[in-house]
Amino acid sequence: MGFRCGIVGLPNVGKSTLFNALTETQAAQAANYPFCTIEPNVGQVAVPDARLDQIAAIAKSAKIIPTQLAFVDIAGLVKGASKGEGLGNQFLGNIREVDAIVHVLRCFEDDDIQHVANKVDPIADAEVVETELMLSDLDSLEKRVPAAAKRGLAGDKEAKATASVLGQALELLRAGKPARLTEPKDEEEERLFAQAQLLTAKPVLYVCNVAEGDAAAGNALSEAVFAKAAAEGAKAVVVSAAIESELVGMDPADRTEFLAELGLEETGLARVIRAGYELLGLRTFFTAGPKESRAWTFPAGAKAPQAAGEIHSDFEKGFIRAETIAFDDYVALNGEAGARDAGKLRQEGKEYVVQDGDVLLFKFNV
Repeated sequence: MGFRCGIVGLPNVGKSTLFNALTETQAAQAANYPFCTIEPNVGQVAVPDARLDQIAAIAKSAKIIPTQLAFVDIAGLVKGASKGEGLGNQFLGNIREVDAIVHVLRCFEDDDIQHVANKVDPIADAEVVETELMLSDLDSLEKRVPAAAKRGLAGDKEAKATASVLGQALELLRAGKPARLTEPKDEEEERLFAQAQLLTAKPVLYVCNVAEGDAAAGNALSEAVFAKAAAEGAKAVVVSAAIESELVGMDPADRTEFLAELGLEETGLARVIRAGYELLGLRTFFTAGPKESRAWTFPAGAKAPQAAGEIHSDFEKGFIRAETIAFDDYVALNGEAGARDAGKLRQEGKEYVVQDGDVLLFKFNV
């Protein structure tokens, strides 16, 4: 299981440049004019995780397979998108298909790069996109909520629950707040809320695209974005798309040296992924052996059978138990044999809640 992040923002804020750097491809045409990205480009990237390399070294694995993350570079949005302006309808449709929104905001000054509003103001830019998403959701809910409420009065229990949870979302939107602040009262309302596929219900990660000199500490513009994210329960990271572009094609050793010279310990990709994992509540478990060591993504709180299902549905259906070693124990005791001898290899059943970093071997029968 990975997750699919849609990269959005106004034209010329660095979306396609960031996409190209993150995916280490030039699949998206980065150009200094609006709508250079017409069709959404999708790039699969490996999720960096130093723990996987440690596990593979101990297991003497022939192959190392990280988990994957999909980035979708979505066409630039302009004011009026909710009414079909520019590429609005296509933009909104593409956003419905992603799990999270990576909202790139321009936090750098550069007279050579045109800004669609002729000024650099990341908060105003964010509000343009958010307003269009809210207007689209409002238009949808103002039709759906009354209809659901009417059916609910006639005795339809699901319609009544739908009217309740979506009615709450509608009131939030009318107050200028995103639907993700809705609080379903039970699992049924959670299911119905998710089914609604509201654009403003999706979690948001703000990416502050700064100049190279601000990549380590950010600047006043990025600080304003972080304050906005904190106020609305979103996340924010600072990235320099220019630096990420320079990193493409570098040898690992050269990358480390280059980042150190800039006062950075890791790439922008690593920061974006970690923030995205936290935003979506994702975790990683590992499988290890002489053939391969592999990382797998699973939702926080998943029990062992559900985690096994990330490998294959048969593993979940026929789950018997999971041989489990915590990552720290696996490393400290030099692998499975040492963990077994030390009594740190546990036999866990169907109710075990898998922990981030667990090294697992599933036993199943179908």
